[in-house]
Amino acid sequence: MFKVSIQPQWQLEQADGKQSLPRLVELLARVRETGTLAEACIQAGLSYRYAWGLLQDGTRTFGAPLVTMQRGRGAVLTPLAEKLVWADKRTNARLAPLLDSLASELEVELERALTDTGTILRVQASHGFAVETLRDWFVRSRIPIDLKYRSSFEALASLKTASCDLAGFHVPVGEFETQALQQCAAWLKPQTQRLIMLATRRQGLIVAPGNPKGLQSLADLTRDDVRFVNRQPGSGTRMLLDLMLNRAGLDGGKINGYESGEFTHAAVAAYVASGMADAGVGVEAAAKRFDLGFVPLAGERYFFLCSKSALKTPALQSVIDTLCNPDFRNLVNALPGYDALRCGEVLSIDEAFPQFGKVPKPRAGRR
Repeated sequence: MFKVSIQPQWQLEQADGKQSLPRLVELLARVRETGTLAEACIQAGLSYRYAWGLLQDGTRTFGAPLVTMQRGRGAVLTPLAEKLVWADKRTNARLAPLLDSLASELEVELERALTDTGTILRVQASHGFAVETLRDWFVRSRIPIDLKYRSSFEALASLKTASCDLAGFHVPVGEFETQALQQCAAWLKPQTQRLIMLATRRQGLIVAPGNPKGLQSLADLTRDDVRFVNRQPGSGTRMLLDLMLNRAGLDGGKINGYESGEFTHAAVAAYVASGMADAGVGVEAAAKRFDLGFVPLAGERYFFLCSKSALKTPALQSVIDTLCNPDFRNLVNALPGYDALRCGEVLSIDEAFPQFGKVPKPRAGRR
């Protein structure tokens, strides 16, 4: 099976039609990482002469320098160059789920065109780092998988309509579990469905390095000097935030940026890392990926939901075998804030949620 990779690339078109930036931003990002133009050239696969020409072209295009060369101290990006790099990082973080879904779709089409493969596992799941790890594992193992990233509620609804074989969603642990289950209950059928445990993980405030604004609770988000970046409506993280705000007696309308809506934890972290927001809610792994601070707020469990009868199929058995593989569990455990102790465990809905029988069941059409 082929692994397809789709990367976004943006460029600047000037009034005369000349286009800039295709490799300039990549070079700037390498300079930022390495601190030297020479090392950046090696990593980017560019000659020093060509890279220097890119920088000069960029300086002429913007009318301002992009890199400051300091004798004995290497190269430092100017504020303008920093903005270009972070714009690129935000773009990548925002588009990653969509591009990964498209890549998976292309992989499946190639597999079907080149082989006599049978049924291909269809997964719709809330985006997360452990799910990314699972997809990468399947691709390396040459096991076809059709993965589409959706919100938790969209994934659950897709299983109900038989649009997928596995639906990935997450539920907070502790005081918010019952309320979260109430919002998912319309899609959960204890008699005919089973849950496969993926991992537990920590959600919290993603803040700037060193937490310069001293943000420790959701109440701090209502301060006038705090800019917030939110997840999209319908996401499990947005639901968790709303439950926590309601429990604390806080009005989301008082939070500057509450109405924003990014589609991934990484996009939230990139927003904070670029200085466009002071805080967001997301998983610890996203904060660490961007070298940001993290204030834990809640734990949650991430599950795959499937039909009970599907557990006997080769596709589902390959998933369970992978999740139980010690090497796969080690990869998940290496993700900051993740715990794969019960990874691969198959549970009935009542075993996972003993209180489920007492949870009021809203109609699925309400969401």
